[in-house]
Amino acid sequence: MHDLVIRGGTLVDGSGAPAREADVAIDGAVVTAVGEVGPGRREIDARGKLVTPGFVDIHTHYDAQVTWDPFLTPSSWHGCTTVVMGSCGVGFAPARADRHAWLIRLMEGVEDIPGAALTEGIRWGWETFPEYLDVLDRIPHAIDFGVSVPHGAVRAYVMDERGAANQEATPEDIAAMYRIVREALEAGALGFSTSRTLMHRSVDGEPVPGTFANDAELFGIGRALRDVKGGVFHVAPDQLALEKEFVWMKALADEIGRPVTFNLNQYDQRPDSWKQVLELLDGAKDSSIFAQVAGRAIGIIMALDGTAHPFLGYPSLMRFSDRSPDERRALMRDPALRAQVLAEQPLDLGEFGNFVTRTFSRMFLVSGEIDYEPGPEKSIAAVAAATGKSPQELAYDQLASGGYIYFPLFNYAGGDLAATHTLHSHPRTLMGLGDAGAHCGAICDGGMPTFMLTHWARDRVRGERFPLEFLVRRQTRHTAEVFGLLDRGLLVPGMKADANVIDLERLQVCAATMAYDLPAGGRRLLQRATGYVATICDGVIISEHDRPTGAMPGRLVRGAQADPRAR
Repeated sequence: MHDLVIRGGTLVDGSGAPAREADVAIDGAVVTAVGEVGPGRREIDARGKLVTPGFVDIHTHYDAQVTWDPFLTPSSWHGCTTVVMGSCGVGFAPARADRHAWLIRLMEGVEDIPGAALTEGIRWGWETFPEYLDVLDRIPHAIDFGVSVPHGAVRAYVMDERGAANQEATPEDIAAMYRIVREALEAGALGFSTSRTLMHRSVDGEPVPGTFANDAELFGIGRALRDVKGGVFHVAPDQLALEKEFVWMKALADEIGRPVTFNLNQYDQRPDSWKQVLELLDGAKDSSIFAQVAGRAIGIIMALDGTAHPFLGYPSLMRFSDRSPDERRALMRDPALRAQVLAEQPLDLGEFGNFVTRTFSRMFLVSGEIDYEPGPEKSIAAVAAATGKSPQELAYDQLASGGYIYFPLFNYAGGDLAATHTLHSHPRTLMGLGDAGAHCGAICDGGMPTFMLTHWARDRVRGERFPLEFLVRRQTRHTAEVFGLLDRGLLVPGMKADANVIDLERLQVCAATMAYDLPAGGRRLLQRATGYVATICDGVIISEHDRPTGAMPGRLVRGAQADPRAR
């Protein structure tokens, strides 16, 4: 008699092997049998359903939310049973008490998480990184999570104002950062992260500490991973100079003998540079270097109460910026104000701001679920031309009615996801960049694990799809292996019992909504999912029929985890 049996499902076990019908037996926190198995004290009828390992998301920003949200939403809504935070060089440890507000401003600026929510929500109780892990370890959670050490916090801790101002680190500074990172890794950190893109700035406008770090600093810190023989070195690089960045990242991977991962997107400014980066990866087959790529366009969801929308620079609307979203929408429905705004010339928001708020050929009206691969004929510019209206009229009325506008920012230079398909087809890329927990007012990609199955395996009509087995492996065993989490990501006997039972026909990424459920009433864009019959973490059912059970089997993952089959 097994503790739990998933009966009669279509098993895609995470290895990439063909799907097959099989039962999965779980005893305690371990998969004990696969095939035809005996009865269970509890059984899940999975006939006609898909059975997969739990998803392993290696790029999230729950560094603060982990202290107040035991469910780590939205990831647990989308089949994730393990997440990794501490990405892009920002986080909250190590942290002296007089640096708390500064770290909050840094996270707010880089990851668009409301500062008031961070201020009210974080349950401080640490200074060092090991103390941070100890605090997190004591908080119940539904799913597992691991943490990387953020360069920004480490640099500011060691160098104080010099570090925050991106001054050059001395040999003594580098030695101190090495010791902190090594101590963190020995306490269970899964790696180290840094950011080198000027898009990542604090709310004060200052680049993330470490943005201009030289090789001596980067390699000096990286040697901590070499010396403890563990951890992943993650980089948010300068996307417009990736070929140059690749040289030092590959050299680092070769010297420290640890995986180095970096963000890779398609940018309009250099729409084909990603092809050159893939060629560099082809030439680095003996190096442990991987690109993290997103499953869809990194897209801005524009709303009147969001971070970005087409009327940010219009003086007549700026007068009401202190009003609530409902009040602003009511005001916008006044015909006189509408005519006044549409007759205005907007203020100059800078090159990037102007591009995002005025490129109507890249804006798409959202009605219900978002079409993440819309054709150019659906753009606001095209619809305006076809209907005789101005793009501004269409956008204005959409926002005034409480609607959303989708703006695919990165990975959409060709007007489709063809580049994304090629990126995911490459053996040296990883599924990542969903950024769950971050970009609360603009980007809503935490549901990407679900999207990978719906769009790429089932629904895509504008190009090639991917086999289901391939997509499941990319989100389970593949990501787990790179981070050394060898006890999960496979549904075979002996492995950790993390699993999903999915009604693939009914699986859906729900419409985006703006919720005000963060501490201090902070906003965040959210997407739920439908179609998850059950999600299981550590042998315990944490979600049934898209609703949490309240079970809290999740734990802090400290360091690499051995493959239990090798014991």
